[in-house]
Amino acid sequence: MDVLAGPILKLLLTVIDLYVWIVVIGVILSWLTAYKVVNTSNRFVYMVGDFIFRITEPVLGRIRRILPVMGGFDLSPIALILGLMLLQDVLINVMVKFGA
Repeated sequence: MDVLAGPILKLLLTVIDLYVWIVVIGVILSWLTAYKVVNTSNRFVYMVGDFIFRITEPVLGRIRRILPVMGGFDLSPIALILGLMLLQDVLINVMVKFGA
């Protein structure tokens, strides 16, 4: 495998892992906001929530078009995380196969 392919694949795995954590934090923040544990009138909470929404909503919105909300539960974050985990496994197998 090319000299740059290994580090690029490792960087891609790290970015995917970071994105999974951003999705998890977004889900937790939405629960905390819904139950009024945190208030979005707090400027910091609003900025963090807005950042997470802007980063995750383009992908989650596409998944919601295919997988609608069921019984008040939004399953799109679960589907996204499972898809990202599958992508990570594929990338790891590529790295192992080609010796990166």
